[in-house]
Amino acid sequence: MVTALAALAHEHRLAAYRLLVEAGPPGVAAGEIAARLGLAASSLTFHIQALLRAGLVTQRRASRHVIYAADFTAMNDFIGFLVQNCCGQGAVACTPCAPPQTNLNQAQSA
Repeated sequence: MVTALAALAHEHRLAAYRLLVEAGPPGVAAGEIAARLGLAASSLTFHIQALLRAGLVTQRRASRHVIYAADFTAMNDFIGFLVQNCCGQGAVACTPCAPPQTNLNQAQSA
């Protein structure tokens, strides 16, 4: 779990992971990820390798393309670990203490 936290602790890796989660099981080609995030191919490879080592993503070949996808089983295990170990008092302890910022702005303008 520490490896997963470390992998997600960088803005480019977190952005790539979000993109893959949003794309779902079909995944996204490496070139498209790089283009959408504005990263050089070598930089993307470096960041994706950290996600692969952490077990958060999978890769497969489709012709000449490398397709990356979020590993949803690993993601659910990771979230379960965080809830179980970081919310020692149960899920109730993980609920926000204050409403999200957008709700505060709406309340202030009313």
